[in-house]
Amino acid sequence: MPVALRERPLPIVEVPSPPPALSAEIYRLRLSTLCRRAHEQQLDTLVVWGDREHSANLAYLTGFDPRFEEAMLILDTAGQHAPRLLVGNECLGYAPDPAIGIEVELWQDLSLMGQPRDRSRSLRDIFVSAGVNDGSRVGCIGWKAYSTSLIGGGSPSPIDLPAFVVDLLRSLVGGGEVNNATDLLMSVDGGLRTINEPEQIQHFEYAACVSSTGMMSLLQHVRVGVREDELERHLDSKGLTLSCHRMVGFGEKARRGLASASAKEAARGDALTTAFGVAGALTCRAGAVANGPHEMPDAIREFSSRMFANYVEVVRAWYGALSLGATGGEVFAAADEARDPSLFDFALNPGHYLHLDEWVNSPFSRDSTVALCSGMVLQADIIPVSRGPFCYVNLEDGVALADESLRERLRALDASLMRRVERRRRYMIDELGYVLDDCVLPLGNTSGWLAPYVTKLSLALVHE
Repeated sequence: MPVALRERPLPIVEVPSPPPALSAEIYRLRLSTLCRRAHEQQLDTLVVWGDREHSANLAYLTGFDPRFEEAMLILDTAGQHAPRLLVGNECLGYAPDPAIGIEVELWQDLSLMGQPRDRSRSLRDIFVSAGVNDGSRVGCIGWKAYSTSLIGGGSPSPIDLPAFVVDLLRSLVGGGEVNNATDLLMSVDGGLRTINEPEQIQHFEYAACVSSTGMMSLLQHVRVGVREDELERHLDSKGLTLSCHRMVGFGEKARRGLASASAKEAARGDALTTAFGVAGALTCRAGAVANGPHEMPDAIREFSSRMFANYVEVVRAWYGALSLGATGGEVFAAADEARDPSLFDFALNPGHYLHLDEWVNSPFSRDSTVALCSGMVLQADIIPVSRGPFCYVNLEDGVALADESLRERLRALDASLMRRVERRRRYMIDELGYVLDDCVLPLGNTSGWLAPYVTKLSLALVHE
């Protein structure tokens, strides 16, 4: 199916109000489910680490994300000891909802250097009182699981918690074990955070409305001479935690796609890349500062037109392959088959799981047998690397997969959410030419829409 530039109405952008919230009962259920699964794996204790950069696992379990400091959650999988959250001085007043049933303890060595440290028990005493002793089997949850080949030679399980925590645990368990248990939450196949409750999907849809509305506002203000830092102010998080720094780049700087905004001004024909991520959503767009192909530099005009069009063919194939029971490998193959290898390569996996952190894991690898399931939330994240002259195009949006039962639960929870989802589906199908399975729920206002010449947003790439 050919791709062409056509005049199309802009997608409707809106942010529902008020923002949704998760109940204490959901967090209690998550904690009990995690402990049950860990107990089935013969783990006695879990130690979950969190810091400003790696907050998603802790936030998923408790609703608490560390701010200036680090934090640790200690879970007795048999339930003989209450969950205990260790926090520093400044997070003590920021503790989670007491209704979740987590005991909060001040452990001041999590505080910034130079702050008081005279009111805390030793970490050894805390672990012993939580039931860690000789023979215990402890699972550590950091932010990655690692292959045993990372270290090799029969070394202990690689763990990304601080050495002082792991060393102490290993000294306490004696003949027991201390291993990496991050897969319980983040495994590509069966990790708890890969399947979401209706209430969590409702939160992610709100977050996607925030990120996509901010992105549309930024794009509507792109013009020759505008500065990157002038555009960044349109990326309004509405108080949501950022999942990554805001990104804006023009021209050669766009090659450094992760770069923050600077005082650089846009020139006609420049590449533009920009991304905006809040906890639960990320929206990204890339294209050119131009009104159409005729304003592109001679050296890239023809190549960029072909690359932009083929890129959208690949994105359409990715969306079209999403269905319940399809494997990640099948989706990868569909996207890769649509790609013209003379134009660009994939920088990373074509898509991944989306959660409070922008990238949890990815089922989309060659020959992956991971089956797509109802409740998964995925990011369309197909980053092209030009095989010709430098030019750039990209679109990233979030999507939920939901069977009929989950769709009904979402409708009962928030009928307006499902009306927004259906409007986005109709826009993608009727205006942009996508083919979508019934299970595919676009979460962001701008899902599937790409206007690659960003000073004329009415010109979108569509499938005819």
